[in-house]
Parts: sequence; C-alpha cells; structure tokens
Amino acid sequence: MEAMDWKIELVPVPVSNVDVSKAFYVDQVGFNADFDERVDENLRFVQLTPPGSACSVVIGPGTTDMVPGTQRIQVVVPSAADARRHLVDHGVAASEITPLDWGTFVYFSDPDGNEWSLQQLPEIPPTLPSEAQ
Repeated sequence: MEAMDWKIELVPVPVSNVDVSKAFYVDQVGFNADFDERVDENLRFVQLTPPGSACSVVIGPGTTDMVPGTQRIQVVVPSAADARRHLVDHGVAASEITPLDWGTFVYFSDPDGNEWSLQQLPEIPPTLPSEAQ
C-alpha cells in the first residue's frame, strides 16, 4: 500500500468586513498577505498565512457559507509566552498563558469572534531505543 501524504492547504475563516479582518491578521497578528483578488462580484479571495506555516487561511465574500465568528482554529507555536507578548504588543486582546498537561496555551479572537488557540507543545523526553519496543 502506498503511503499517503496529506497536507492541509487552506482553512476558511468567516468574517464580516474583509478589510478590517485583513488589517487585523496582517498588522496585528503578523500573518503574511499572500493574495488579495476580487475574482468576480461575488468572490474576493484573500489568502493569509501565519508565519512559518504551510497552511493558510482564506477570508472574503464567496469563500465560505459559515457565519462570521463561528470558526475555531488551533495552531502550534514554539513559545506561548513569545506569541502572547507579540499579540499584546500589537494591540490584540490575548488571554493569560494557560499551562495544561498537553501544552501551554494562549487564546485570542479576531474582530468577528473567530477563536484561535495557540499551543506550545509540552517537552517530551526522547525515547531510548530499548524503551521503543
């Protein structure tokens, strides 16, 4: 059987005001603005990518039927503290750092209420070859 290699490319984020949301994600959160094109009168395709991510989000009319404020996305960051500091320094209302057994988290919402969880993965000690059996 051939090994499968699937990668998530694009996740829609429903927003009510594309320009406000684009400015929020680019200027405050730090996403890259990859593409912004009005394809036709019903579709404006704005692709934004978190720094270091192979997966992007898309905002704009015609990109999803979801209601603004209903998307929930979790991403992994190297440091929850650094991510929180960046958000707060750029005017984003971010939660306090929340340590849990499965990671350290910071939460924020976009102007429409779409929720983001930023997870710093826990340190997992390397497995010795004798323990891997």
